[in-house]
Amino acid sequence: MYKLLIADDHPLFREAIADVIRNRFPQAELFEAQDLLSCLSIAEQHDELDMVLLDLKMPGMDGLNGLLQLRNQSPTIPVVIVSAEEDKSTILQAMTYGAVGFIIKSLPRAEMSDALEQVIEGQVYLPSDVIRTDVAAPIISSTPETEEMVSTEQLRSLTRKQLLVLERMNQGESNKQIAYHLNIAETTVKAHVSAVLRKLNVHNRIQAVLCTGSVNFDELIKR
Repeated sequence: MYKLLIADDHPLFREAIADVIRNRFPQAELFEAQDLLSCLSIAEQHDELDMVLLDLKMPGMDGLNGLLQLRNQSPTIPVVIVSAEEDKSTILQAMTYGAVGFIIKSLPRAEMSDALEQVIEGQVYLPSDVIRTDVAAPIISSTPETEEMVSTEQLRSLTRKQLLVLERMNQGESNKQIAYHLNIAETTVKAHVSAVLRKLNVHNRIQAVLCTGSVNFDELIKR
C-alpha cells in the first residue's frame, strides 16, 4: 500500500488530486499539509512515505527553497512538484534541487494519473515540452554534483547489487521493472536506489544517470 503526502494550500486541489490518486491506487494512504511547516512535520514523522506532492506557492515555500529544506530533512522520500508554474528553467532547476518529477496542475486528469503512476514506479516525469528541449541536459548537468563524473572510490563503494540496480537505472527501467529483472522485491529496489544516490552524492535518478553514463558496468560487476 502506497503512502503519499499532498502538500498544497488549496483544499479543493488537495481534494481533486486525492481523488485522482485513489482512482488509480484505491488502497493508498494519504496525508495532507497546507504549508511547508506542516509538510516537514509529517515527512519527519513518516519517513516511509512513497512520495510527497509539493506545491511551490504554498505558505513557507519561498520558491524552491522549500524543496531544498524538504530534501535536506528527508532525503530518501521522493518529491514531485505539482504546480501551476510552467517556466522551463524553474522546472529544470527543481530537478537539480532533487525533485523526481514536475507535474503541471493544468494537466488533464488522465494524464496526471499516468504521470503519478510513472513517478511512483520509480521513473522521472517531466512535461513533454521540457523533455524535447535541448536546454534540459545543460541545465541539469550544471550542478556541482554533476560537473564531474563520479570518482572510482564512489563506484567501488557500491555493492554488486547496487551496481546492478544502477545499471538498470541507466537503461531507463522503473523500480518495478528492476525488481522483476533482478528477482527482488520493489521495496528492496527502493532501498538500493536510496543507497546509490547517497553514495554517489546526487539528489535524484537523473543526476545518477548523468554522472555514470560512460561507466563500464560489466567490469565493475565482475570485480
